[in-house]
Amino acid sequence: MPFFSKKNYSTIKVRKREMPDGLWIKCPGCGEIVFKQELEANLQMCPKCGYHFQMSRRERIAMLLEPESFVPWDEAMISVDTLGFTGTASYTSKLAENRKKTGYRDAISIGKGRIADMDIGLGVMDFSFLGASMGSVVGEKVTRLIERCTAEGLPVVLVCASGGARMYEGMFSLMQMAKTSGALARHAEAGLAYIPVLTHPTMAGVMASFATLGDVIVAEPGALIGFAGPRVIKETTQQDLPDGFQTSEFLLKHGLLDVVAPRKELKETLVNLLRFMRKQAA
Repeated sequence: MPFFSKKNYSTIKVRKREMPDGLWIKCPGCGEIVFKQELEANLQMCPKCGYHFQMSRRERIAMLLEPESFVPWDEAMISVDTLGFTGTASYTSKLAENRKKTGYRDAISIGKGRIADMDIGLGVMDFSFLGASMGSVVGEKVTRLIERCTAEGLPVVLVCASGGARMYEGMFSLMQMAKTSGALARHAEAGLAYIPVLTHPTMAGVMASFATLGDVIVAEPGALIGFAGPRVIKETTQQDLPDGFQTSEFLLKHGLLDVVAPRKELKETLVNLLRFMRKQAA
């Protein structure tokens, strides 16, 4: 017998090592592949370049407030399909799908909590729920947060992230811009602080209302902030646009924002601002 026998190696199946899905993610900032657990331990920031990934509302609340101090308000509110919207998928089915996916009833959580030694009203928008679009429930909960804090004499911090108005609700969605802005005007008349924190992305009707009506407007690095998208603006104005003109750094340079705070410095920044404004109001 020959020492070596010929084999048809093309028929041999190589057993690949099985790797669970979802353990790694490619960073949009530097292109590196990052372990998801490493991101979670680093406040959802790339350990290589510092790119800020989106955070869940649970992570946001845990990052900003003292442990177990958050008391949610108006959790039972749910959106309804007032217009009977139909398209490739109904609004009702979209809502059901997102409630199942996120475990929440809508795109924002509001409530009262403690940051350092101060009680505040906190709202956190969640982009994973229908792009944190602003429908009637989102607008109503923002308004209730502000009005309740006005009545209780509390400052408000609102973490914003949104693709804009919720098209499924038509005019009902657009009216939330006026409603939330009116509540903020009364909050300001009472001499109480309001700080919006703009995260990636904060666009359209949310950006044009409560996201940019703060006493101090804070944003995270690299956040996309604007009303319309770059393509729409370019087609409308027929002009070339500067690179990065809708990033938080560009807007800080041109006066729309007051502070760009990296995530690891965000809580300390808010504490310092709130203490300063409390002292000024005394």
